[in-house]
Amino acid sequence: MSSERLQLHGADRRRYFAPVFFCGCLAAVCVMLMLTAAFVVDRRDAIAVTVTGGFGLMLSAALGAGILCLQRLELRYLCIPTAHDADSNFELVERLAQASGWQITSTQRGRQLIALTRGTLLQRGEMVAVQFRQQAVLVASICDPSVGFSLIGRRQCIEHRERVRRAVLREIMGGNTG
Repeated sequence: MSSERLQLHGADRRRYFAPVFFCGCLAAVCVMLMLTAAFVVDRRDAIAVTVTGGFGLMLSAALGAGILCLQRLELRYLCIPTAHDADSNFELVERLAQASGWQITSTQRGRQLIALTRGTLLQRGEMVAVQFRQQAVLVASICDPSVGFSLIGRRQCIEHRERVRRAVLREIMGGNTG
């Protein structure tokens, strides 16, 4: 694994991290609930409200932290060492993207390729970002940023990274690019 991470900007960043923000909002509501317990007259009710708020705070904080950790893992590039230069690797990945029906949204020949996989009627598809270095390819794939993070999409992202890895390494192992 590489320590470099895919950088999301603007609306994509806000939508991708929306589940973490939602968990933070739930945690804030739980804190407010605990604070209002000070104004409850009956001591048993105040304790019950405080315990309930504390439980909700722990759950929402744990869920938010878990999702954030998974998202940060997904944003990390997978480093694939290759025997070829950046331009050759770029051509292999570009052919894979075209053959897979991915919509290429951004390219810098020999440096970077960003594509969106086929989506559904309401979703754009997963984002696949590939950086090209001399003798290495860095690949990251994340769930559709317009939907945010999902565990189902995470599985598809793993498959997309694996397809890029196989496409780049196929050239090394057998010379077969088809």
